[in-house]
Amino acid sequence: MADPWLTIIGIGEDGLAGLSEASRKALAKAETVFGGERHLALADVGSRGRPWPVPFDAGIVLSCRGRPTAVLASGDPFWHGAGASLAERLDAGEWIAHSAPSTFSLVAARLGWRLEAIACVGLHAAPFERLVPHLARGRRIICLVRDERAAGDLAKWLTARGWGASAFWTLAALGGPRESIKAYRADGFAGDLAGNLVAVAVEATGAQGIPRSSGLSDALFVHDGQITKRPVRALALSALAPRPGERLWDIGAGSGSISVEWALCGGTAIAIEARDDRAGNVRSNAAAFGLAHRITVVTGKVPDALAALEAPDAVFIGGGLDLAMFDAIWSRLPPGTRLVAHAVTLETEALLGELHQRHGGELMRVEIAHAAPLGRYRSWEAARPVVQWSTVR
Repeated sequence: MADPWLTIIGIGEDGLAGLSEASRKALAKAETVFGGERHLALADVGSRGRPWPVPFDAGIVLSCRGRPTAVLASGDPFWHGAGASLAERLDAGEWIAHSAPSTFSLVAARLGWRLEAIACVGLHAAPFERLVPHLARGRRIICLVRDERAAGDLAKWLTARGWGASAFWTLAALGGPRESIKAYRADGFAGDLAGNLVAVAVEATGAQGIPRSSGLSDALFVHDGQITKRPVRALALSALAPRPGERLWDIGAGSGSISVEWALCGGTAIAIEARDDRAGNVRSNAAAFGLAHRITVVTGKVPDALAALEAPDAVFIGGGLDLAMFDAIWSRLPPGTRLVAHAVTLETEALLGELHQRHGGELMRVEIAHAAPLGRYRSWEAARPVVQWSTVR
């Protein structure tokens, strides 16, 4: 990076006074400076300033390639900022970055919180359901929101879901002369902020939040009866062995419960479902858990539905497997892919026995019974046995 043409600069509410000498030199040298209107005013760049287009388009910066150019972003440009969107389209020698403290860092510093122990969530253009995986008693969360109205809507959203007793701070214009910090309960927030740059901090009090173990309650999912039941789902997730960043094909997704639990572990899922109504249930469940950005729903049947998909790290087949479907799936899997299939019919059970003999892995039969009333007493009520085959390609 001997002579990069682009400098990405993080700027705070204290404007030029808070910038490093290197940042100020880059600004002085730049022929064109891109940023939000607030950033351009804070940096006092005059006629050289160019406001970001709405929606954001990195191409306008790339059109200046080879000429001294600067980009202004709030705080740390690589944390919910434009930095990565630009850097991933440039060679390493074309750019340099000078970051300022992020809004998350400033909030933690004002409240005395350990930043490494806090969930930091950007809600500028994301649904509040993104908070669902993070909400738990005593959990601290910092959220970036668009404006005062969004902060009020978030307080109402929390209250409606049993978190109204949570401590709720609003923090605006941190680090500058207009800094404002106010404390409320979520159910008592009146929305009396000034300005548009708002962070919200929450210390959760109220409901329990969702467990992080495999095998969530069936009652948490929208379904029509087509769902991998909780104990069997836990066994399936154990065999699928999800890891952050991995991709799942969930074939015959039904309610999408397997996809949801996989995504809660930090991966992404492609839920393939032949029926439109059940595909709708998958979308509803993904949205309710704040995972719509991690779960893609494909309506269709194998093999056609697989044609344009990126290769998975794991595959779950919940039912309806036959030899033609297996061959279509197996032929598309790279070595090392984990595959788990369930069977409840005698025909599919026989097929899994044959596939186990051919490809190895582990084959097991699961029989579960629940206590249920029988007259004045109780008795065991057996569920249909499930056969699970798990293997590695």
